[in-house]
Amino acid sequence: MATLRIQIHPTTHKTHPHQKTYTPLISCSIQQPPQTNIKVVINGAAKEIGMAAVLAVTKSRGMELAGAVDSHLVGQDIGKVCGMEEALEIPIINDLTMVLGSISQSKATSVVVDFTDPSTVYDNVKQATAFGMNSVVYVPRIKPETIAALSGFCEKASMGCLVAPTLSIGSILLQQAAISASFHYNNVEIVESKANTGAFPSQDSVQIANNLSNLGQLYNRDDLETDVPARGQRLGEDGIRVHSLVLPGLVSSTSVHFSGPGEVYSIKHDITSVECLMPGLILAIRKVVRLKNLVYGLEKFL
Repeated sequence: MATLRIQIHPTTHKTHPHQKTYTPLISCSIQQPPQTNIKVVINGAAKEIGMAAVLAVTKSRGMELAGAVDSHLVGQDIGKVCGMEEALEIPIINDLTMVLGSISQSKATSVVVDFTDPSTVYDNVKQATAFGMNSVVYVPRIKPETIAALSGFCEKASMGCLVAPTLSIGSILLQQAAISASFHYNNVEIVESKANTGAFPSQDSVQIANNLSNLGQLYNRDDLETDVPARGQRLGEDGIRVHSLVLPGLVSSTSVHFSGPGEVYSIKHDITSVECLMPGLILAIRKVVRLKNLVYGLEKFL
């Protein structure tokens, strides 16, 4: 709460050679309470994305790194692990409960960022909530039943949790553009590329297909029933196909191609490094502290 401070300063004025008049001078100032930083814990701090998150948090106003959790490089200073010139004096600890318990004593607003694994997300969010902390979850391929269970738990506890299928603002803009285009075209294909093998189709492609499938449109009617493998994998029952390309040296890329009579409309998004996820992460941290339930998708705040 702001406090009002009033000071009275007497001043002297001469109106006659032998007479002095004293006039009070009143000054007012409003003192704002000091703003406390959001304390951020990175769970999965030794991963590439975790290290990028450490650097992003330390450079952002209004927040500070309070803990680093991982099963790798345990005991090492997270600042040095991230290549910073000076140590942060925050060691990597392989015990989330210990870190949360230590931070909770400060009673400060805190957020746990989870980069771990689908099998541990539920327990991680439950622990954070038990200590009065909000969660930002960026873990691909979380099962729908896990999200549903987390939603019920967070609503009951009145704690915020943001589950983000992607933290890339560019990816979200591509998805929104694809939704707009789907109302005007009846043919669509998704093409994705990566430099190394992984789980295909990617989370981004699955999300795009899900968004388009929820609109009641039926795509690619001319070859809807084909089972030729070269035509790509069908996602859902609405005719949307995805094609995955893997070649060393390729950037991570997602393209959505639409076609209609006499024209082809293509939209594309490339990711060259995990740094592109950091603006979305910082936005997620700032927004989740205001939530009292689970929100799925960073696009809700764009």
